[in-house]
Amino acid sequence: MQVHSLYVYPVKSLAGIQVSSFHLDGFGPAGDRRWMIVDSEREFVTQRNNPELAMIKTRLDSGRVFVDIPGEGEFPLLPDAEECRVRVWQDWAKAVYGEDRASAALSRYCGQTFRFVYMPEETFRRVDASRVTEYRRVSFADGFPFLITNLASLDELNSRLDSAIDMRRFRPNIVVEGAGAWDEDNWASARIGDTTFTLVKPCSRCVLTTVDPDQGIKSADLQPLRTLGTYRRTSDGVIFGMNAIHESDGTIRVGDPITLETTATTENQ
Repeated sequence: MQVHSLYVYPVKSLAGIQVSSFHLDGFGPAGDRRWMIVDSEREFVTQRNNPELAMIKTRLDSGRVFVDIPGEGEFPLLPDAEECRVRVWQDWAKAVYGEDRASAALSRYCGQTFRFVYMPEETFRRVDASRVTEYRRVSFADGFPFLITNLASLDELNSRLDSAIDMRRFRPNIVVEGAGAWDEDNWASARIGDTTFTLVKPCSRCVLTTVDPDQGIKSADLQPLRTLGTYRRTSDGVIFGMNAIHESDGTIRVGDPITLETTATTENQ
């Protein structure tokens, strides 16, 4: 087993970036989802309601994040001095607004008033305490710093679909190859390079998986979520992949070997 591919998402719910390696810091993958989009009520905005966000590309250059907004051009995301409190799921977190130019272009593209916000280093948003007893932090990711997925599980799902999909639908950070389909259901921890990851829970999936990352539209037939729901439904929801936390900083790379500990916890029906 080894790392097949790695992804980072500089802005929550915008297009991700496939990379050959990434560094781990206290938030998770360095730079992952430190930026987010909020509406006029300072509530987080995602492809669930705005699938066109999939068409906004992101780029990293010397530690800076750039967004390429269709019809508007490319803009750097630069934190401003104005602080705010923003909501992501049930959490209210301290953030700072981004400079207006990129937010104005985003608002024109989406036809709604949206703003980019940044999570500064001093913000501490806690990982779900019902799942992780340690006092651990997370960025604007949904609930945990990492999503680990299995290439063989995607292959098995695609064998059931009329039209194959790629792994970008599931927005993973780490994609594993060399395991059997759905083996991840029983993983307890994984050592990748010099870092150990604790696999906390199966990742429940939503309508975002139906958004075509190349077209920015939802599939009319609700695939692959509809098919997943026929055989991957558990008490955690319709699942694909595992949420994880890391136990130390470090760097992981494509091709790194993976060693596992397992526990029999699957609840598939």
